Amino acid sequence: MGSTVKLTTKEKIAYGLGDTGSNIVFQVVINFMMFFYTDVFGITAAAAGTLMLVVRAFDAITDPLMGAIADRTKSRWGRYRPYLLWMAIPYGLLAVIAFTTPDTSESNKLIYAYITYALMMVAYTAINIPYSALGGILTSDIRERASVQSWRFAMAKAGGLIIAVLTLPLVAFFGNGDDQLGFSLAMVVLSVIAILCFVACFAYTRERTTHSSEPVPVKKDIGAVLHNDQWWVVALITFVLLSTVAMRGGVMPYYVSYFLQTESLVGTFVTVSMIGGIFGALMANWGSKVMCKVKLMKLACVGIALTNIVLYFVPQDLMYVALTITLLTQFFHMILIPMLFSAIPDTVDYCEHKSGYGPMAMSFSGHLLSLKFGIAIGGALTGWILAGYGYQPNIQQSELALDGIRIIFAASPAIGALICLALLYFYKLDDKWSTSLQLSKGQA
Repeated sequence: MGSTVKLTTKEKIAYGLGDTGSNIVFQVVINFMMFFYTDVFGITAAAAGTLMLVVRAFDAITDPLMGAIADRTKSRWGRYRPYLLWMAIPYGLLAVIAFTTPDTSESNKLIYAYITYALMMVAYTAINIPYSALGGILTSDIRERASVQSWRFAMAKAGGLIIAVLTLPLVAFFGNGDDQLGFSLAMVVLSVIAILCFVACFAYTRERTTHSSEPVPVKKDIGAVLHNDQWWVVALITFVLLSTVAMRGGVMPYYVSYFLQTESLVGTFVTVSMIGGIFGALMANWGSKVMCKVKLMKLACVGIALTNIVLYFVPQDLMYVALTITLLTQFFHMILIPMLFSAIPDTVDYCEHKSGYGPMAMSFSGHLLSLKFGIAIGGALTGWILAGYGYQPNIQQSELALDGIRIIFAASPAIGALICLALLYFYKLDDKWSTSLQLSKGQA
């Protein structure tokens, strides 16, 4: 059954706090884990890179499995909300353990790293997939779903901003020169904040819409997702978009350090990107109320393409112009990303209307897999393009290498946005479709 209830701002913020909690830990993993493993923990960069690749490949098993488990969960708190309570402390605890350095040999450290990193990412999967699915059943109203996801990603970027500002100062404060101790205690503080965010999300949200709860084989879940043409459109757009997001994020330090020749401002660029993302997500919330979200997604794609085309031609000596346009590009990115997440519940409704069955958590798990593979491919492409253009670390770069950095940082997001724009013409779940669906449900 569907529920077109209008959600309060309080509940939207509460839902967004769940992604604040996720990102408070996960952004530390993204931005500092490699540095921690090599410079603090004490394993080689090659070993750390292999570790992260192996665990990421493991997601291909754990994500759909968690989706199947969540869709079949029954409790007095609902189907998806309980995991915010059940997994909050394990997630926070494992984050602390993963950033704790044992006093042992390098080989034993590597074993420890594999076990703790894998367990932390399993806990992340176990809390993030039900959390994502929860956003689809707070309401069945297409505009409210978009608004919810906008608040979600605004709060997620707020979590990222917290990490950008606090992580290294906390390490320095607690460690007082001992980075091993500093990272461990810093993660205690950050994990406690994350746990409180998850608890607040659990306490102030409610599950309202329902989908088929009859016991079915897992293969039916997977089949329903794979045969859903509208889900595939969203998944492909997400894959392309996140590939370029990963490329852009991965090469940003190179762009600032080598092309703009202002290494000291890398942190400033990261912070400004986070701020642009917060405003973009809030704009998505407003925009989804005044226009069809499919139109909004198309406009966001155009914005991403145009700002990055301009950025590609910004000369080296106009650093503040580059900084401003970087804020704008992130602004448009974070209009599009919440809309894609809000589209997944719509594809589930479409699937259920078309075939009588639509698995929410499995659909989100598949969507998150497309996101993760996009990030993995984007990271690989960054390395390959840099190598192909002759990049050499810690030297003055050739003009060819600088061209490669600019292509990754500005041209690739522009190309990706145009591909996403083309794919959107195959997406048909607009406001007219939603209205028609609600009318058919009412008649039924």
